[in-house]
Amino acid sequence: MEISAKNITATDINEFLKTSNETVTLTDVLGERFIACGLKEKTVKIYGTPGNALGAYLDGATVDVFGNGQDAVGDTMNAGAIIIRGSAGDALGYAMRGGEIFVRGDAGYRIGVHMKEYHRKKPVIIIGGTAGSFLGEYMAGGIIIILNLNNSPSPVGNFTGVGMHGGKIFIRGALNATLPPQVKCEKASTDDLDSIKGYLKSFSDIFGLDINSLTDDSFSVLSPDSTNPYKRLYTNN
Repeated sequence: MEISAKNITATDINEFLKTSNETVTLTDVLGERFIACGLKEKTVKIYGTPGNALGAYLDGATVDVFGNGQDAVGDTMNAGAIIIRGSAGDALGYAMRGGEIFVRGDAGYRIGVHMKEYHRKKPVIIIGGTAGSFLGEYMAGGIIIILNLNNSPSPVGNFTGVGMHGGKIFIRGALNATLPPQVKCEKASTDDLDSIKGYLKSFSDIFGLDINSLTDDSFSVLSPDSTNPYKRLYTNN
């Protein structure tokens, strides 16, 4: 079913999504916030640019955006998938504890802040381009993958992983960034790459890419340095 977002409120849009029993295509979307907030077991296709907090608290639905996303996409999402076929703004996946977010282009600042694993849930964010500063800030679990498909000399910004105390960040290609002392950086091993192949295949299938082109290159993997925990940012111990 297709509906236009013109002349209706975000509240009306969400009420329609919750009561519909079929895939919904939203057209003429222009800045409406909180679309698909808390949505379960539905598929939503969005044409246009949804506003902030798209898919906040998402709980099992699939949201596919044929355009760009703004700030706080997937805020505190619990399950499901969000696909952004353009680029995304700041605070993508803030405090998410489950589900997957796929972004074909670039993403802004503070991606994956406070991500955490919750029981068997493991949140995953994959960015096809680059990410801004404070990537993975205070990250407590999950996986972030930066593919840098345009081979930028600076795939991530400053303060990557600051306060990180769980999870892993994978970055394809050269890593030209100064990392905080609480983070260690190593070349991804075969086992590391095997652990993310399924996510890379999903990304490749969604956006029509060659999986081999993603796995043939080297990756760096960032993880917390257990010998220098993040609490030393605040106290001497």
